[in-house]
Amino acid sequence: MVPSDPLSPVMLITAVLLLAALGASKLSYRLGVPGLLLFIAIGMLAGSDGPGGIWFDDARLSQSVGVIALAFILFSGGLETDRRAIRPVLWQGLSLSTLGVAFTALLIGTFAHFILKTTWLEGLLLGAIVSSTDAAAVFSILRSKSVSMKGRTQPLLELESGSNDPMAVLLTVGLIEAISQPDTGPVRLLAILVLQLAVGAVAGYAAGRAALWTLNRFKLESDGLYPAFTIAVVLLTYSGASLLQGNGFLAVYLAGILLGNGDFLHKRSLVRFHDALAWLMQIAMFLVLGLLVFPSQLPPVALPGLLLALFLIFIARPAAVFAALAFAQIRFRQKALVGWVGLRGAVPIILATFPLLAGLPAAGLFFNLVFFIVLTSVLLQGTTIPLVTRLLKLEAPLPTRKQYPLEFVPTTRTTSRMFELELPPDSPAASLRILDLNLPKTALVVLIGRGDTFLAPRGDTRLEPGDALTILAETADQPALCAVLGLSPEDFGE
Repeated sequence: MVPSDPLSPVMLITAVLLLAALGASKLSYRLGVPGLLLFIAIGMLAGSDGPGGIWFDDARLSQSVGVIALAFILFSGGLETDRRAIRPVLWQGLSLSTLGVAFTALLIGTFAHFILKTTWLEGLLLGAIVSSTDAAAVFSILRSKSVSMKGRTQPLLELESGSNDPMAVLLTVGLIEAISQPDTGPVRLLAILVLQLAVGAVAGYAAGRAALWTLNRFKLESDGLYPAFTIAVVLLTYSGASLLQGNGFLAVYLAGILLGNGDFLHKRSLVRFHDALAWLMQIAMFLVLGLLVFPSQLPPVALPGLLLALFLIFIARPAAVFAALAFAQIRFRQKALVGWVGLRGAVPIILATFPLLAGLPAAGLFFNLVFFIVLTSVLLQGTTIPLVTRLLKLEAPLPTRKQYPLEFVPTTRTTSRMFELELPPDSPAASLRILDLNLPKTALVVLIGRGDTFLAPRGDTRLEPGDALTILAETADQPALCAVLGLSPEDFGE
C-alpha cells in the first residue's frame, strides 16, 4: 500500500473549513449578521471543545497568522480609501483613532480595575486590547441590508477603523512592557509611542511612493507578477517599519492609501486581487482564533465579560467619541451613530494573544474576557446597526457603482488615461448627441453605461442624465471635459 502524504489530512481540513466559511459568508449576508461571528463559530466547532476535536492551543502561531492577515487587510483598506472622501474628516478621524482609543482604554481600564480587582496597569492593558473598532464588519452588514449612511459619517468610520489599530497595538505593547518591567516610566512609554507613530508614518509614505514609482517605471515580464510585487511591498513595508522601531500596521495602511490614490499599471486588477486576499486573510484569521478558544472556559467569565461589554458599548465608546469630537463640527445624531458603531472585531482577539506570549499572570483571563466582549459586541451592535441608523434618520440608499467591463493599461510613455465619469442630472451635455459635444480632438467616448446595459457609442448617440461614460483622453483634456460635461476636477479623482 502506498503511504499517504502527511499533508493530505491538513489540506483536507483546511479545504473543508474554507468551504464552510464561504457558505457562512453567504448565510451572514442574508441574516445581516457579521461574517466574523460565523467564521469564529466554525473555528470553535472544529476546535478542541467542539465536535471537530482539532486540538489547537498555539498562541504564537495564532498571533503570527493574525498579524500577517491584519497587515494585508489594512493594505487593502488603504487601497480602497478615497482621499477625496476622507479629506473633510481627516482631523476628526485622527482624533477618534488616537484620543478616542486612549479614552476608551482609560474608561475600560478603570472599570476593570474595580470589578475584576486587577492592578491599574492590568486594567488599562485590558482597556487597550479592546479599544479598536472593526468597521469592515459594519459595512458588510449595511451592504447586506442595502443601507448607507448620510453625510460624512461613513468616511469618518472608515478612516477611524483603518487608523485606530496601530494606536491600540502601541498601547497594548507599551502596557505589557510596563507590567513586565515595573521601572518603565510614563515618559519612556510616551517616547516609544511617538517614535513608533513617526517612524511608521515615514516608512509608509516612503514605501507607498517607492512602490508607485516602481510600478510605473519598470514593466515586469508577465502580468501575473504584479500581484507578487504588491505582496512583497506589504511584507517589506511592515517588516521594515517594525525593524526600525516603527508601527508596521500604520505603515502598510499609509502605503495602501498612497498607492490607491495614484495611477499605476494594472491598478484595477491589483485592487481586486488585494480585496480577495483580504477576504481570505479575514477568514483564516477568524478560523484560527476560533480554534484557539476553548468554549468550556467561557462560562466562568460570562458575568464580568457581559458587564465589561455593556459598559464598553453604552458608556465607554459613546463617551470617548463625544470627547474626541468635542470641537468637531458634527451634529449630535452623527456623533451618536459613530458612538454606537464601535463594533469590536478580530483585532482585540489578536491583541489578547500578546499577554499570553508575554507570560503575564492574568493573560488567560484577559483572553477569555476579550473573546466574550467581542462576541457580545458583534451580537448586540452588529445586529442593530441598520435599526439605529434608521432611528437616527441617517439612513441613505446604498450607492451602486457600475462595474465597467474595460480596463486601460497604459504604457510608461503614454499620457492618455481612461476616465470613468457619471453624467450629472444638470449636465449641459444631457440630451445632446456625441457629435455635438465639441469634445477635445484627443478625447474619445469609448463606452456608455445606461442602467444595466452598455452601449457602443456612435456619433448620433444621445446622452442621458446618469449615463456612465468611459472616455479615453489626454490628462490635459480634463478642464475641457469638465466644461463640456458639467463636472468638477474631483470627479476625475484629482
